[in-house]
Amino acid sequence: MLRLLTLCALALFACTAHAKVEVLLLEHEGQGQVLVARVTEQIAPGDYEALLKGIMAHPGKHARKLLILDNIGGSAAEAMRMGYLLRETGFDALVPEAAVCQGSCIYLLAAGRQRTVRGHVGLHRPYVANGESALSIGQRPHRAPRIYFRDMGVNTRLADDMQLIEPWRMRVLTQRELARYRLR
Repeated sequence: MLRLLTLCALALFACTAHAKVEVLLLEHEGQGQVLVARVTEQIAPGDYEALLKGIMAHPGKHARKLLILDNIGGSAAEAMRMGYLLRETGFDALVPEAAVCQGSCIYLLAAGRQRTVRGHVGLHRPYVANGESALSIGQRPHRAPRIYFRDMGVNTRLADDMQLIEPWRMRVLTQRELARYRLR
C-alpha cells in the first residue's frame, strides 16, 4: 500500500521536478485523503515558508501525511525549521528506493513520526559560509543539532558522529546504523 502511494505521488510530482518543496493532496482508495510533501534538490532559505504555505493550502483532517525525500542537503538551519514544522503537523518520512537523503536532509528524515528508508542516507559535517567546516576553523560544534535530534527522538550521538566526517566526504549509513540512530 505504501509502495502504491509512493509511486502515485512520485508520478504526480514528476512534471514539476524543478521545485524544491511541493505539497499535494492525494486521494488513496484504501486510506482516504493523504497529504504528500516532497523535498528535492538543495534546502535553501525560503523553503520553510514554501512548506508552510503548502501545508496551509490543504487544511483539514488527513488519513496520513507523508514526506518524500530525495535531497542533497543544504541549509541545516532551514532544514531544522522545516523539521519542527513537519513533526508538529504529523508527517511520516520516506526515503524511496534509489533516492538519497544526504547532509542536512537528515534533519527532515529525523522529523518523521515514522521513518522508512529504502534509499540511501549520507552524513557529513556541515559547511560554514566560506566552504570550510566548523571544526576545521576551530569552532566547537553547536548544541542545536543535539537538541534537535533529542526533540525528534533520534539518538543524539548522531550529531557527534556527523562532526567526525569532513564536509567534502559522505558516509552512507548502513541499516544497522540507521537502527542505532533510531532513523528507521
